[in-house]
Amino acid sequence: MSNYNLRRNLWLCFPPLIAQLFLVSHADIGTAASYRPPYTPTACNGNDPSQFPSSNLFAAAGEGIWDNGAACGRQYLVKCISAAAPSTCISDQTIQVKIVDRAQTSASRPSRGGTIMVLSTTAFGAIVKGSPASLNIEFQQV
Repeated sequence: MSNYNLRRNLWLCFPPLIAQLFLVSHADIGTAASYRPPYTPTACNGNDPSQFPSSNLFAAAGEGIWDNGAACGRQYLVKCISAAAPSTCISDQTIQVKIVDRAQTSASRPSRGGTIMVLSTTAFGAIVKGSPASLNIEFQQV
């Protein structure tokens, strides 16, 4: 193969490699904690039991996503990406949660403050093994 053909073939390989460098991710990274009942009253809908999804996959919004209450009712895909203890995350497990409360004012205190999201015990248990105080998550509004 001539040098010209070799250089040409190398250039043909670069566009896909460069494209990989610029892939756009629509997900954000943050931390999550858990909280236990009582879950009411909430900052979104008070004592209304219909605000909670039947799956019990819901969360309270941290200040980073609260948005002056606009977060109420939003749905997020949430995936555990790491925790302090190795092998805590359930790999390839993604859940969809509904925001029903504000973490800062929730009736039950979170396992750790200052997180982006506080998950119900059902939601938290669906993506982790054990009961870490917090974990790192990937989340995306749907």
